[in-house]
Amino acid sequence: MIDVTEQINSVARRVGDRVLEAGTARTVTIGRTYDTGADDLWDACTNAERIPRWFLPVSGDLRPGGRFQIEGNAGGTIERCDPPKGFSATWEFAGQTSWIEVRLIPEGDGRTRFELEHIAHADDHWDTFGPGAVGVGWDMAVLGLTLHLASGGDPGIGPDWPATDEGKEFSRLSGAAWGAAHAAADGDEALARACAQRTIAAYTGEDADTA
Repeated sequence: MIDVTEQINSVARRVGDRVLEAGTARTVTIGRTYDTGADDLWDACTNAERIPRWFLPVSGDLRPGGRFQIEGNAGGTIERCDPPKGFSATWEFAGQTSWIEVRLIPEGDGRTRFELEHIAHADDHWDTFGPGAVGVGWDMAVLGLTLHLASGGDPGIGPDWPATDEGKEFSRLSGAAWGAAHAAADGDEALARACAQRTIAAYTGEDADTA
């Protein structure tokens, strides 16, 4: 049994903007602090044998300039690698390219903060679903990482968990939390709520008007 409310409340979420050469992009940042050192957290995030225990199987060359592929998900190129501080990579999925930056920040007493920023051009997909389109998925990844680290290495959530009642409740709470972050960033609560409802519906299979 997972306390989904406690897990949602333990994560910080932020929505923002970034200016790229091709124009303004939207940013979605998720963060959580763990009771482990930077070296262990780095290993969990970059070791191809550990990544499937909390996220998804990954193949490819996990070095700067190398290509990677997440099973059933995105692929991309490792653009920067600075162990154990962080890395950045392209995130290529469904014909679209965005970017991720992972930062590991020591906080003293053997604790390390994990932050992941997803950077994407504003488009029709963002206008429809807002930050939750990627944010809910990253929330699930952070949950998997949390369970993996807390267990001493055992797997986190399984691939079928999002379709369970517990998984759907997690998606509802995550979607609402990203809606709140969206409203805080843009100041339009009605738009943020509508985007969150559509995101929750996409993840749970519920009607968007009742999500």
